[in-house]
Amino acid sequence: MTERLDFKQMCARFDVTPRTLRHYEYIELLRPEREGRARFYGPREIARMTLILRGRKFGFSLEEIRQWLELYDADPEGRTQMETWVRLADRQLAELDERRRHLDEAIAELRALRDDVASNLTK
Repeated sequence: MTERLDFKQMCARFDVTPRTLRHYEYIELLRPEREGRARFYGPREIARMTLILRGRKFGFSLEEIRQWLELYDADPEGRTQMETWVRLADRQLAELDERRRHLDEAIAELRALRDDVASNLTK
C-alpha cells in the first residue's frame, strides 16, 4: 500500500506550519489530491516536500527549487534535472564557502576585540 498523508500528517511529518504547506501549494510546488475540502499527499508529493526542504536547507530559493522540480516533469529519466542540480549545487557551494569566509573573518575580529576589552578589564 502506498503512503498517503492528510494535511495535518504532512505538517507533522515535515515539521512545517500549515501556512508553509499552503504556501507551497499556492506557488504550485506541491499538488495534493483533493477530496472535497480534504487534501491528501501521496508518494510524489512526499518526495517533492523532502526535496523542497533539502533545497531550502542548502539555501536555494523557492523559484530555483521550482525550476529544478519542473525539469523532472519534462524529462522523467532525470538527466536534465541531474545536470541542472550539479550546476546549481556548484554555484550554491561557492556562495556558502564565501559566506563561511565572511563569518570566519567576523568571528576572528569579534574574538580579538573581545579579548582586548577583557584584557583591559584585568589591568
